[in-house]
Amino acid sequence: MEVQCCQQIIHMERRPLVMGIINVTPDSFSDGGKFATADAAINHGLELVRQGADILDVGGESTRPGSMPVSLEEELNRVLPVVKALAAQTAIPISADTSKAEVARQSLAAGAKIINDVTALTGDPDMSRVIAESQAGVVLMHMQGTPATMQIEPHYDEVVAEISRFFEERLHSLAANGIGAQHVILDPGIGFGKTAAHNLEILARLEEFLRLGRPICLGVSRKGILGRALGQKPVHQRLAGGLAVLGFALGRKAVHLIRVHDVEETRDFVNMFTVLSEQHSIGRPV
Repeated sequence: MEVQCCQQIIHMERRPLVMGIINVTPDSFSDGGKFATADAAINHGLELVRQGADILDVGGESTRPGSMPVSLEEELNRVLPVVKALAAQTAIPISADTSKAEVARQSLAAGAKIINDVTALTGDPDMSRVIAESQAGVVLMHMQGTPATMQIEPHYDEVVAEISRFFEERLHSLAANGIGAQHVILDPGIGFGKTAAHNLEILARLEEFLRLGRPICLGVSRKGILGRALGQKPVHQRLAGGLAVLGFALGRKAVHLIRVHDVEETRDFVNMFTVLSEQHSIGRPV
């Protein structure tokens, strides 16, 4: 699998890539406030590069359950200095986590190559034009409702089939607006408008999304599904659970991009899994 991001081609053939999360926010569920200043966020991003991140994802608006949107001005003030500094100081691709077209436009001008949109380009009518004109890469995430409403009794008749149809419709719509499938990564949106049962079913059947022909992004890092499954573990004690989910997905060859807070541990896990898989395939002892 490969993705075209502006003038850059990102390859995901040998192993899944690790996307490091940088929350430039005071209220994100996991690390809200820890990297809320530009200097702290920039230093954290450079540390994630040192730890082995393949992509950095910079967000200035929390999308935790119940969160409310911030103003355009506030999001720009949070995101742009970080994107600009990181793009100047590292060669790895920068992603802007936003659903606002103007934030996307200015982030791409500042050096970002990817837009990670939790609304799958449906939240702002100008977003598709921004992506088409820039030819940026884009992560399309599925979400039922909005962050403020998504966990109020989410319902599906058949969750995997409904998400698949949503992605098919988005791919057709984007193609009609000048955004080819080669720019697209798909994220089923674990925790975004889903119950615990929905999330577990999606994870158990993740490989079914491969029929859409696009790379799959998995984002479970520190999320509530892990805490509940592990006896109400707090946020910062969920790494082992997240790696277990990742191992399950890797075993089914069902994931190409992993969005995480804990980059070093995830990169080590992916690298070791890849070594073992390659040795097993050629029948040699490790």
